[in-house]
Amino acid sequence: MHLATVIGKVVSTQKCEKLIGAKLLMIKSVDEKRRITGDEVFVAIDMVGAGMGDLVLIDWGSSMYEDIRLSADMSIVGIVDDLQTDEGRGTEAEE
Repeated sequence: MHLATVIGKVVSTQKCEKLIGAKLLMIKSVDEKRRITGDEVFVAIDMVGAGMGDLVLIDWGSSMYEDIRLSADMSIVGIVDDLQTDEGRGTEAEE
């Protein structure tokens, strides 16, 4: 898994049957200080109700949920409330 931030949404009227009804979000990878770490934009299927600006946990590959394994290779599996590192605790309100 890795951390990312939600930067947008994708609307697709034509898609694989297994993705019908799924919410697709655009994300960018971030580091432990919530700084964007690259230029790549990814699209992930939202499994938890994430929204714009949320810090999220991403999972991908063969460990994905069985019902979407053949349709999606990246999913949002958690919304992060807080991060704690050896440099101290950082809450969303402080950053």
